[in-house]
Amino acid sequence: MVASLVGVVVAISGCAASPSAVPQSATSRVGAAQDADLAAPTSNAPDSPNSPDSSKTAPPSTEPTGQTPAGRAAPALPAPDAAIPTDPSRLARALTTTTAELRRAIDGWRREGDPAKGLPPEPVVLLALHQQRIYRYLVVNPKIASRTYARLPKALAGQARDNVTAGRGLRSLVKPISGAAKFRVQPARPADFLLGHFRYAERKFGVDWEVLAAVMFVETKFGRVRSPSHTGAKGPMQFMPRTWDAYGMGGDIQDTRDSLLAAANYLRASGAPRDYRRALYAYNHSYAYVDAVQLHARQIKRDIRNYYAYYNWQVFVVTTRGDRRLTGP
Repeated sequence: MVASLVGVVVAISGCAASPSAVPQSATSRVGAAQDADLAAPTSNAPDSPNSPDSSKTAPPSTEPTGQTPAGRAAPALPAPDAAIPTDPSRLARALTTTTAELRRAIDGWRREGDPAKGLPPEPVVLLALHQQRIYRYLVVNPKIASRTYARLPKALAGQARDNVTAGRGLRSLVKPISGAAKFRVQPARPADFLLGHFRYAERKFGVDWEVLAAVMFVETKFGRVRSPSHTGAKGPMQFMPRTWDAYGMGGDIQDTRDSLLAAANYLRASGAPRDYRRALYAYNHSYAYVDAVQLHARQIKRDIRNYYAYYNWQVFVVTTRGDRRLTGP
């Protein structure tokens, strides 16, 4: 069960060549923790969408998004590459406003849309991306992050600390690279399609669905990352083939349902739900990974809207020339 973190790049086609893999000291984990911080050279990672479905997202609007339930006009949607404030006061205002508007947009999506089948609406996609980019800025600027927390409402300050701490821990496991490796991304399955399978796996194995969701979020951004790791870990939950043989129950390693059930089976066999830290450490021999999964799971448990927000966070790569976004608008 040997696997490692991976650094890779994708071209506009969604299947292309670039960077080298980044070895990690984990020696008995299930799969490669393909979090948002994969790596690639700037010249080969375009800002444009990477999948056919992403073209269905309309260009960002510069007009108000409509009326909120209270009757006031909502703020204009942020452009995908809108500048992130660098001043702590402005950052706090931006994060507070973005998170509040994102929650309203998610409520509307769940109430009036179809999270089980349809694509997320434009406001959810753009607001979630902007929220993610704010957090990524705070991850790499710890002094500014500390000053920003002090200016946030208490509840949001706690959430921000969790997200930044998780992101900082995962980023510490990834080395920016500029070599070459093949890499594939694809659209995630619908949010409530995944939610149904998370909950089924919880009923079958007693592993909290929020933990399973957090693992899938960290590993492959809910199945968007489809490349095997350089050590051979495969599928939406990144299993090594030998581990899959033991815990996959005869299923298909690339199948979402089968992969989620296998992950729940493995975590249960490794100590969950009695000892999630032990079980997650078996999944990936890194306490930074364990902490990140538990922090994200905690946020999902506190408010299910955080699941829908994370679902809309995109795949980024850390490169020697800066971060690049591989999926989304």
